[in-house]
Amino acid sequence: MSPASRYTYLGPEGTFTEAALRTLPEAATRELVPMVSVPAALDAVRAGEAAAAFVPIENSVEGGVTATLDELASGAPLMIYREVLLPIAFALLARPGTRLDGVKTVTGHPVAQPQVRNWLAAQLPDAQWESAASNADGARLVQEGRYDAAFAGEFAAATYGLEPLVTDIHDAENAATRFVLVGRPARPAAPTGADKTSVVMWLREDHPGALLELLQEYASRGVNMMRIESRPTGEGIGQYCFSVDCEGHIADRRVGDVLMGLQRACQKVRFLGSYPRADERTPTLRPGTTDAAFEAAADWLTRCLDGRTT
Repeated sequence: MSPASRYTYLGPEGTFTEAALRTLPEAATRELVPMVSVPAALDAVRAGEAAAAFVPIENSVEGGVTATLDELASGAPLMIYREVLLPIAFALLARPGTRLDGVKTVTGHPVAQPQVRNWLAAQLPDAQWESAASNADGARLVQEGRYDAAFAGEFAAATYGLEPLVTDIHDAENAATRFVLVGRPARPAAPTGADKTSVVMWLREDHPGALLELLQEYASRGVNMMRIESRPTGEGIGQYCFSVDCEGHIADRRVGDVLMGLQRACQKVRFLGSYPRADERTPTLRPGTTDAAFEAAADWLTRCLDGRTT
C-alpha cells in the first residue's frame, strides 16, 4: 500500500495500542505498521511515510504519556485527528508449563507497573520487575526466555505462544488509556458538539501569577479545562511548557477567543487539533458563553462604534 493508506502505531504486534487502533472502522482498510517507539511512529508521519500514527497519550492511573506529550510539543508540527478510550486490564503471560509460584522475574511497560503494583506485591512479592519498551515487547522477551512472565493484554498470548497464568489484573477499577490518531496539520473536522481542543503553550516570561493569567483565559470565557500538564522544554532547569486539553472546538466562538487570548499572552502556542471526544459528552455552557452570546456582544460593540448605543 502507499503511504497515504498506512498507519503506524506503537508496536510490536499485540500491544494495547494495536487493540485500540483496531477499534477504528478505517483500520480494516489501512496497512498497520508497528514501530519501536512513539517518536518513530510520529516521525514516519513527519517524513511522509505514513498518513497517521496511533499512539497512547494519557492513562487514568499514571497520567500523561510523556513520550507522546514531548513529541507533540517539539519537532515539525502534527495534529490530533481523533481519540480512542480503551479499558485496560492485564494478564500475566508465561511460557506453557510455567506455574505461578515459579515466576521470579516479570516485565512490562513502565506505565503498566503502577496499575499492577498492589497485585504484584500480594501475589508475587519476591518477583523482580524489569521494564520493557512495551507490554507486547515484554511478551516477546518472555517468549525468548529472558523473563518468566509479562504483564500484557490477554490477546497478546497467541501472538507470542504464551499462556495467561492470571487474567483481569488491575489495581484500579475502570482503568483506561487514551490513544490519539495523529497526522500532519490540516483543516480540523467540523464541530460535533462534543469536541476537545488540545494546545501546547509556552510562557512569555516567568513571573508571579504567569500561569494563572493563562488559566484565566479559559475561565473568563467559560471553557472547561480537562487536562493540564507541565513538561520541561529542555532549555534549562525551571523551563516548562504546558500541555492542555479543553472542552469545545476551535470553531466555537468561546474556544477561538481563548486561543486568541493565549496567542497574545504566550511566547508561543502550538495548536494540536480539535477533534471528537471519545466519550461523546457535550459540555454544559454557562450563560454568556454560547456562540449566540458572542455574536450578540460583537453586534453591541458595532452599534457602540456607530453611535447607536442603547
